[in-house]
Amino acid sequence: MVHKAIDREKNPFFHIRFDVVDEQTGQTVDRTLAFDVAIKDINDNYPHFEHLNMKVSVKENVPQGGLPVNLQAFDSDEDGNDNSRVTMTIISQEPASPKFILQTVPNTKMQQLTFNGCFDYDKEKTYKVIVEAKDHGKPPLSSSTTITLDITDANTHQPVFTETKYATEVPEMETKEILRIKVTDGDAPDTPASRPVFKILKGNEDGNYMIETDPKTKEGVLRVVKGKDFERTEIVNLEIAVENEEPLFVCKDGVPGDRQSVPPQTVTVEVQVVDVNDPPLFEKPFERVFEKEEVPPGRKLYRPRVSDEDSDLENIRYKLIDDPEKWLSIDEKTGVVTTVKAMDRESPNVHKSVYTVHVLAIDDGKPPATGTSTLHIVLGDINDNLPHLVTKNTILCSEKNDVHVRATDFDEPPYGGPFSFSFAGDNANELKKKWKLHPTTGENTTLISLTVLDKGNHTIQLLIEDQQGKRATDELNVFVCDCGGGDECRGLLPISTQLSGPAIGALLAGLLLLFLLLLLCFLCECGARDFKHIPLNMADEGHQTLIKYNEEGGGTACKAEPVLVRSPTTYITTTTVTDGLKQAAVPLPQVSSSSLGLLETQETTKTMRSQTQGMYSTQYSTKGFQQASMANNTLRSTGRSMQQTWNSTMQDSMRNGFTRPNSLVSERYIADHIDRKVYQIGDEEFDPPEYSLHVYEYEGNGSRCQSLDQLSFDNYEEDLDVDLDLQDLGPSFRALGGICQRHMQEKDIAL
Repeated sequence: MVHKAIDREKNPFFHIRFDVVDEQTGQTVDRTLAFDVAIKDINDNYPHFEHLNMKVSVKENVPQGGLPVNLQAFDSDEDGNDNSRVTMTIISQEPASPKFILQTVPNTKMQQLTFNGCFDYDKEKTYKVIVEAKDHGKPPLSSSTTITLDITDANTHQPVFTETKYATEVPEMETKEILRIKVTDGDAPDTPASRPVFKILKGNEDGNYMIETDPKTKEGVLRVVKGKDFERTEIVNLEIAVENEEPLFVCKDGVPGDRQSVPPQTVTVEVQVVDVNDPPLFEKPFERVFEKEEVPPGRKLYRPRVSDEDSDLENIRYKLIDDPEKWLSIDEKTGVVTTVKAMDRESPNVHKSVYTVHVLAIDDGKPPATGTSTLHIVLGDINDNLPHLVTKNTILCSEKNDVHVRATDFDEPPYGGPFSFSFAGDNANELKKKWKLHPTTGENTTLISLTVLDKGNHTIQLLIEDQQGKRATDELNVFVCDCGGGDECRGLLPISTQLSGPAIGALLAGLLLLFLLLLLCFLCECGARDFKHIPLNMADEGHQTLIKYNEEGGGTACKAEPVLVRSPTTYITTTTVTDGLKQAAVPLPQVSSSSLGLLETQETTKTMRSQTQGMYSTQYSTKGFQQASMANNTLRSTGRSMQQTWNSTMQDSMRNGFTRPNSLVSERYIADHIDRKVYQIGDEEFDPPEYSLHVYEYEGNGSRCQSLDQLSFDNYEEDLDVDLDLQDLGPSFRALGGICQRHMQEKDIAL
C-alpha cells in the first residue's frame, strides 16, 4: 500500500524484501523473498536552459553561418521517452534581418545559432532572439531563453582623400617633411577599422620618399629621406594609396562580397625639386700630410682640389679655421696652406703627433655655399727635448737604503729612453762615496745609500742622457726621515697639554676668589652711601608729588617773576626751583656799577658750566631770592622755608656723592632742564659786552606773590579785586587750598 506521493526523479524504484517468521520462536522459517518496484514516469518537469538570458558581442564583418551561441535544454523526466525529449525553436527575433536559424551540433544535444547574410553596424547595432524548448510529453511542457547580440563596428568603409591631387616642392638635396595628407573614414574613430595606412605605389623607385601616419591627427606625413638632385630630376609624381589597418569587409545587398573587387583609394602628389646653390666639393674630404716639427716657416703643405656645378671655380675663396696655434696661413684664391711658424709636436693642441685644421671653400652663390675639408698634419719628431726627472722630491726611510728614480723625455723613440744615469756637479766624487746608481741604464734607476745618512734633506745632482746622447742635469731632493716601519715619514706629534685634577681645582678656586672680590667691592661701594629719606614733615611741600608748573597757587591770579639781570660788567643768573610755581625773568634796563649797589643779595647764585665732549652739566645752589631796586622797578625776594629745605637737602646729597631722586623729577633732571633752556638761547641774543636780558616768560609787572607759605593780601589790593573762594577753583586748587589753610592756622594768619 502506498501511503504518499512518490517523486520518480528522487526515487526511481524501491527494493522490497519479505521474510517468514515463526510467531512462537521468532525464527525465520523460509528464505527471504526480495523484489524491486519501478516507478512509472509522468511528464511533471519543464525543460530548462542553462542560462535564462545570454548576451554576446558579434563583429560586423563576421561571415555568415554559425555564431558563437550554443544552446542546450535539460529535462529531468525519464530519459528515452517523450517526457524528456526536447525540441528547440526560434519563436521571435528583432530586427527580422538577417534571418537566424538553429542547427544541431553533431554528436551533441546542443543547438547553434546561425544566420544568413551580413550585419550592418550603421543600421542595426543590437539583435534580440527568443528561443523556446518544448518536450513531447502529454501535456507538453516548455520554457524559453533570450539571446541579445551586440554588433561591434568593423571596417566596412574605405578611407577617402579630402583632395583629388596634391602639389608640393622641396629644395634639392634636403631631407625634411614636405606634405600632410588628410583622409575621412565612416567607421568608428580611433579603431583599426578607421586608422589609415598610407603606401606609395609609384614614383619612389629610388627610395627618396617615405610616408607614415601621424598617430594623433591620422594624417599621412610625406617626407624626403634622401635628397634629390635638381640637375637630375626637377619634378616627381608620386601615387599614394590609403587603406585601413583592418581589411575591408564588403556587404552588398545583404550578401557578403569579395574585398578584392574594391580597389583602395589613391591620389597623385606632384613634388617639384627646387634648385639651390650647391656647395663646392673637395676631391678629398680628408687629407693627410707629413711634416717635421721645428721646420722653419714658409713650407707649403697642402693645395685643395674642388669642384662646383653651380659656380665658377675662379670665384671660390678659401678660409682656414680651427688653427689654435696660429701656425698656418691660407691663400684665399688658391687655397694653398703654408706654415708661418715652426710647429712643435709637443704642443698641447697636437694629439698623437697629429695637428688638425679645417679648410673651407666658399662659392659666390646666393646665398653662398660652403664646402669643408679636414687637413691632418702628421708631425715628425726630432730630438728637441731634454730628459728630466719625473719627480724631483722623494723620501728615504731611515730603515731603508734605496729609493727609485724615474726619468722621462717628451720626444718619441729613438730620441727618448732608455736613459743613462750618472752623478754630476763639482761634488760628483763625494756623491759616489755616499750613493750608488743601479742600474745606470734604463727608464728608471735605483739610488742606493752607501753610508748611514743624517735625517733631513740631501740634494743630489744627476746627469741624464737619452739614446742620442742629449744630456741634461737635474736635481733630486732626498728627505731622510723615520718612517716607523711604513713608507711615509711619521709626522710630528701635536703639542698638547692635559691638566691634572689638582690643577683644575686650583683654576676653579681662583675663579671663585675673583668672584668674591668683585662682590666685596660692590658691597663696599653700595654700603658707603648714606641714603636719606624725605622727612615726614616735608610731605606737604611738593616732594614726591607730580609738579604742575602750569597751575598757579591757590587763591591768587599772579605769576611769580624771577629776574635775570645782565650788565656790561656783571652777569648774574638766578635759578629758582619752586614747587608749584612758575618763575619768569623780567627784562630790566642795563645798570651801571654804581646802580648795582642798590641790589641786595642774600646769597649770590653761582653757576658753573663745564663742557665735555659736547655735553653740558650744571650745578645749582639756591637759598633765596635776590632783591634789587632800580629806577621805579623793584625786585623783591624773600626766602622761604620750602626753598631752604630743598636747598639744604640738595647740598647734603651732593656732599654724600649722590642726589636723592624725588617722586617724579629729581634735582639733577631739573638742573639739566634749566641748563638746556639756557643753552638754547641764540648767539644773536648773547653778544657781550652789549647783550641784553633774555625774556623767558613775561607775565606782567610787579609779581606780588612769592610763595604759598606766606600770603600777603595787601599786595593784591593794588592790582586785584578777587574773591578768593577755594571751593570754586577746581579739585586741584581745593587740595592746595587745604594745605595753605593748615599752614595759615599754624602761623595764626588771618584772611
